Amino acid sequence: MASRAREAIGPAYLFLCLVAGGSVQGIWANMFLQLLGLALIAWAAMASCDALSVPARQLFLIVLAGIGLIVLQLVPLPPSVWTGLGGRNSLAAGYRVLGIAAPSLPLSLSPYDTFGALVALLPPLGMLCAMIRLKAYRPSWLAAALVAATFCGILLGAMQVASTEPDLSPFYLFAESSFGLATGFFANANHMATLLVASLPFLAALLAAARRLSPQRYSALAAILAGAALVIVVGIFLNGSLAGYLLILPVVVASMLIVLPARSQARRWLAALGTVGLIAAVVALETSSIRPARLGAEAATSVGSRQEILTTTWAAARDMMPFGSGVGTFRPVYRLYEDPDRVTATYVIHAHNDYAELLLETGLPGFMLMLLFLAWWGAAVWRVWGSAEAGPYARAASIASAAILAHSLVDFPLRTSAISAVFGMCVALLADRRATPPAVKSDLRPTRHVVLR
Repeated sequence: MASRAREAIGPAYLFLCLVAGGSVQGIWANMFLQLLGLALIAWAAMASCDALSVPARQLFLIVLAGIGLIVLQLVPLPPSVWTGLGGRNSLAAGYRVLGIAAPSLPLSLSPYDTFGALVALLPPLGMLCAMIRLKAYRPSWLAAALVAATFCGILLGAMQVASTEPDLSPFYLFAESSFGLATGFFANANHMATLLVASLPFLAALLAAARRLSPQRYSALAAILAGAALVIVVGIFLNGSLAGYLLILPVVVASMLIVLPARSQARRWLAALGTVGLIAAVVALETSSIRPARLGAEAATSVGSRQEILTTTWAAARDMMPFGSGVGTFRPVYRLYEDPDRVTATYVIHAHNDYAELLLETGLPGFMLMLLFLAWWGAAVWRVWGSAEAGPYARAASIASAAILAHSLVDFPLRTSAISAVFGMCVALLADRRATPPAVKSDLRPTRHVVLR
């Protein structure tokens, strides 16, 4: 059995990711998190452990396939091969115009960016390895670390919005931020909203896991967690992100399923309401501006309209088929397809749809891996909700990861170390058998009989 010190490693690393990994602008902080993630991966590779569950093995195979795909994008290819790939005609023509023989080049159009994207995967991979291979966590401690970091972010956000001159406020941690809104440890208010929404199901899990407490202690804990939920709701309003406003309702409804008794007649209605609410939230976000809390505003330029960005991304993805442009190459590739007459001083850094961006960068192989992962995730969610033995933390992880995946349809929260670590925690809880609590032992002492001979 893991010691308490070992069980604190996963929660501590999650907390560090949440307070230090809110933006790619934090170069040194992200490097520190990546080194820690690499150390956890190396430790997990050398450590002996019990046999993994089938879902955990499947998840690791998908992850290894994804890493292998990125590595293959860095392998140099002879000119006879890469010049015939989609989207490389202009590059090959440039060498011909200059009178230079085409060199061997990798599949990625920007190898340094692809390597940087590979390194950025270290925090969520470190989280996976710490939980599944090293068993270095306790579910309740993970929930506590998530809520604690969220509260710290809300406190920082309150000081941010209280600033009289947000652009000059020392409470904003990054040069490029959503000034005037409560971003906490993030640069983007939408990503802070993702954290706020994802933390709510784990409050419900903490309450559901405390059912074995005495009535007095259970009532006290329920009051504390209700107050914590109220603080998070206040944080969402301070945050000012439309994503937070729209996602909170389906997440709260789904979180109620964790607390309700298994035989409650309201469970089906709540499940249907949560699903419909999530779909409606994504549709509403898709028709909004990419700027926080602005429904339908500033959606006329190529950097304000999600539809315009998505249309341009699809055009680039078609040209880059079948193998894509390389992970991390979205920004330089997008500029080649953008209409110059519709460009303003603000530029596009992501597609605001991680699925479309992944299709552009990885082509059909990445698209197939994405579908494979979503199938694995769907099966894992079905398993934890269909089993009476599934623990509340695994169910909370299913709700939080669903919110992150839904938000990724209209934004890019997983591009931060913070949210990617939360997502890594969620899929690890879905995959690891430790998320299923052991059978409750009876508190009654065995009956003793006196035998007279």
